[in-house]
Amino acid sequence: MKLFKSFATVGGFTLASRVLGFVRDIMIAMVLGTGPVAEAFVVAFRFPNLFRRLFAEGAFNSAFIPLFAKRLEGEGKAEAKKFAQEAMAVLIFALLVVTAIAEIFMPWLMYGLAAGFAADKEKFDLAVLLTRITMPYLLFVSLLALFSGILNAFHKFAAAAAAPVILNVVFIAVLAGMSYMSLGNTREAGVVLAWAVSVAGLLQLLAVMVAAKRIGMALKLAMPRLTPGVRRLFRLGIPGVISGGIVQINIVIGTLIASMQDQAVAWLYYADRLYQLPLGVVGIAIGVVLLPDISRLLRAGKESEAHDSQNRSLEFSLLLTLPAAIALAVVPLPLIQVLFERGHFSANDTQMVGMALMAFAFGLPAFVLTKVFQPGFFAREDTKTPMIYAGISMLVNVVVSFALFGALGHIGIAIATTIAGWVNAVLLWMTLKKRGHYALDAPARRAIPRILVASLIMGASLVLMLPFLAPYLARSQPFLIQAGALAGMVFAGMIIYFTTAALIGVFSIGALKSKLSRRG
Repeated sequence: MKLFKSFATVGGFTLASRVLGFVRDIMIAMVLGTGPVAEAFVVAFRFPNLFRRLFAEGAFNSAFIPLFAKRLEGEGKAEAKKFAQEAMAVLIFALLVVTAIAEIFMPWLMYGLAAGFAADKEKFDLAVLLTRITMPYLLFVSLLALFSGILNAFHKFAAAAAAPVILNVVFIAVLAGMSYMSLGNTREAGVVLAWAVSVAGLLQLLAVMVAAKRIGMALKLAMPRLTPGVRRLFRLGIPGVISGGIVQINIVIGTLIASMQDQAVAWLYYADRLYQLPLGVVGIAIGVVLLPDISRLLRAGKESEAHDSQNRSLEFSLLLTLPAAIALAVVPLPLIQVLFERGHFSANDTQMVGMALMAFAFGLPAFVLTKVFQPGFFAREDTKTPMIYAGISMLVNVVVSFALFGALGHIGIAIATTIAGWVNAVLLWMTLKKRGHYALDAPARRAIPRILVASLIMGASLVLMLPFLAPYLARSQPFLIQAGALAGMVFAGMIIYFTTAALIGVFSIGALKSKLSRRG
């Protein structure tokens, strides 16, 4: 139950962040729409946001947590703190160098981020300016990852999980101000939002530093030195960052190709934001909590318990991910229309985003499965194998994206991302199974088919509901009527899914009540 309590802590804060993120994206769609300013900002935000997801959502921790935990348990808190300070000193030095180089050479880097923007000089120059403004976020978010790793090793998940809420609160406040001042879809709006990214990053970092200080892990600045421990960290960390962030790297590749089609970058951004909700709530919770848990069990020689932990995590992730994926695939348009279609976001934008979201939805289970399988490698200090598979997945993504882009445009990019996600997940699973590090146990083999059946029944129910709710979801209706109808459909889908799951034996309501009573 402790494992699931940790999942609930991280998932709960992540859910709060994602809900606020929805409010943020609704306001971005209203204020910026999908025009040149929106596209320039999306690219500018994508670059540091890539590092947020690479570092803060588990990839950096895949290398840092096992090494830090080994020092903490084997040599004590003082040695672990010393190692963390050494890592921080080198990290700050490296990030300052990278940031300086990026600031100087940003016009050339932009050709690697959004080469298609070169055809529109004004949009290209704005993207360069906005990305330069957001670059300090890279330093803040990387240090945020370091302090989050320390907190996670002490099983203190709340502060690090809550930090992203700050980003969304800052964005919402700034967007509200711009809406009040009628700065929608202007160059000034893009500049203000870019500054909001860096300010929010600094506030997030301060929040986790305060939490680390409370457990006696306030770190001091020191001269950077490549100690044996730091060398080991970077040897493990670089492959871990690549493999752990494959979804985001694939999205960056997709953004580069999409920049060759007007508005495609913005369409993919909004679709990405919607399917990232279940991926964030479930995938991040699994990735953040499961790695320390498996690392601890393996160090204690409890291989069978580590297998059990992964199987229960697999069940938990699919229990929440499969219904979400099917819902996003079968009824994407009402969701997009109600959330985004207002201001500078048109009905045509809803259609374009909806088609991309359908393609992304089929890859959602694969992206979450990757979060379940990777800790099985990272906990054993094997980051090279996931990196190799990430490279294969990236190659698949690039080839399929270029193959489909000519005929399907931005939808082809979403399809390619989904295919690449499944390639990565299957390779990870097959290798763990071959090495004897993972196998589906009897409860998992029993639960997974039933979860799929319950999800399909829920999806069919949503399709049947839609004609009856269509009059209330019409664009002519007030927002509150539309939102109420959408909420009713979501709530009904949840009731159908969990009721079906209980009836066909995915879980026992009696057993669940018993467990909750014992926790109480």
